[in-house]
Amino acid sequence: MAYILNAGGNQLYLTQLLIAVMANVLYIGDSSSSATSGHRANALKRLGHEVVIRDPYIVFAKPLNSRWFGPIHYRTGYRLLQRRIAKWTTNLVRTLPKPDVVWVDSGELLGPTCLAALRKFGCPIVLYNVDDPTGKRDGRRFDMVIKSLQAYDCVVVVRRETEEECRRLGAQRVIRVLRSYDEEAHKPYVYTKDVPSKYVSEVVFIGTWMRHEKRDEFLLELLNQGVPLSIWGDRWKKSPNWAALEAVYCGGALGGRDYVAAIQGAKLCLGLLSKGNRDLHTQRSLEVPFAGGLLCAERTTEHQEIYEEGKEAVFGLMLRSVPPSAKRCSPMTHSGKASDWPVWSGCGPLEWATRTSAAVFWPKYFSTSWPEQLYAYRIL
Repeated sequence: MAYILNAGGNQLYLTQLLIAVMANVLYIGDSSSSATSGHRANALKRLGHEVVIRDPYIVFAKPLNSRWFGPIHYRTGYRLLQRRIAKWTTNLVRTLPKPDVVWVDSGELLGPTCLAALRKFGCPIVLYNVDDPTGKRDGRRFDMVIKSLQAYDCVVVVRRETEEECRRLGAQRVIRVLRSYDEEAHKPYVYTKDVPSKYVSEVVFIGTWMRHEKRDEFLLELLNQGVPLSIWGDRWKKSPNWAALEAVYCGGALGGRDYVAAIQGAKLCLGLLSKGNRDLHTQRSLEVPFAGGLLCAERTTEHQEIYEEGKEAVFGLMLRSVPPSAKRCSPMTHSGKASDWPVWSGCGPLEWATRTSAAVFWPKYFSTSWPEQLYAYRIL
């Protein structure tokens, strides 16, 4: 089943709520097939729970997606929508049968009045948030989460800093988990020849342009060093370096089988952490290897926690450390069958990444020096 929880110690609380018995779950969150929230809801169903989904992002799609008012709601922490959302939440309590547990995914839309209404169900309420609600990158976006923390019976987060900050803000019980992949949504193609040709590439980055993150500068430097790069994701036209990156831009955000195809169709997938979001691992850290991709990402404590060095991960790869015979090998290839992928037959893509990273630009964009930053890993 999709990885949802790390059970152990304090984390047994949520496990007992959802795994010890088949529960009736009221799931409040984004239900779209490309959202990790939707993946979690479907995983709960596969685990055998009865899941009733209510999606506020559909109910309030018009104001949330408005060209003019959408950004205002985001930047003001959705406080201007609270009366309407509280009315909707109250109606859920009045019309739905009592669940065994209420699962709120993200929680950015639900303020204290909404939580007061949900408490009338008389059952545990869980908040599951994989963003950085106590961080600074997203401004006031998560104001309602912060104001409502004490109303949740259990708060699930993915960062140590968030865990500590939620406790200081009065959360009753806080659990830190790793992020996840979904074994259905991210299932690799059985044969790589079935990957559509538009998604076949040498080195790919799949992700959003973000102001102040310097992702565009990093990728432009790769491009200038001759790395055969492809970029998928939203907002790249806003980059100051758009004119230079446009030629390798392939399209907007990917989801579903397209997302898997872009991962599996590339010889190397770049994984960039959000410094503003205090990332030490991301969804890509789990999704890319499961979907049949080879991922290059920063060496962090959490990446080391996820993968065993020397068995599941190769750390600190450098061009000068590659045996001479390997340097003459052709780029990494695979047999075409997913169960046999990847097969190490050379170091082509890694030579591109490590040569330029070590010699030219890596220290400019990240916090520590080579070789402690870059590693590649795969699922064996």
